[in-house]
Amino acid sequence: MTAQMQSTRLEAFSDGVIAIIITIMVLELHVPRDESPHALVALLPVLFSYVLSFATVAIYWVNHHHLIHLVRRVTSRLLWANILFLFWLSLLPFATGYLGAHPALPMAAALYGAVATGCALGFFLIQHGVSTHLASAGVVADEDTGAVGFRIRNLVSLALLVASIPLAFMSTWLAIALFCVPPLMYFMPDDARVESLLAAEEDDA
Repeated sequence: MTAQMQSTRLEAFSDGVIAIIITIMVLELHVPRDESPHALVALLPVLFSYVLSFATVAIYWVNHHHLIHLVRRVTSRLLWANILFLFWLSLLPFATGYLGAHPALPMAAALYGAVATGCALGFFLIQHGVSTHLASAGVVADEDTGAVGFRIRNLVSLALLVASIPLAFMSTWLAIALFCVPPLMYFMPDDARVESLLAAEEDDA
């Protein structure tokens, strides 16, 4: 009962922070005073950075929701991994606004890449904590192919975002292209695997 309340509290806190992050990002979209179509065209970089960040946050939320539902007992390590993830995610509105205002500026792309890297690292630590928890509880074997595949996907995503930071100073557009890859990799969570793990936990309970 206590463990379940801990898991619910962690998820509720994370949901609240993520909702605030999305709200802050949308508030940065300002209606242009100029009524001409040119004014809307000038806003395209801002809209693109918003859509990219919104998709990133939404996909993180979906996968975070699936992961936390697998947890019976929340450890201090998992709590701090979640806090680290939320810290970097909370910086995303600033990085989004900076990139939208200066899409051709290498520093803006590098900053966005650094924040995105921090988010990916935090999420990787959450996933690792959940996998460790499931293995210690005997729900899955540590060499479970689904878990290994998910871990490899996390590492590939993290490596691409790390590479985007120095790449931004050579080509901002290539760096921005790399930002789009991780959301595509995580667009569909592994529902079948999560459901099978939840069923395994219910059978063990």
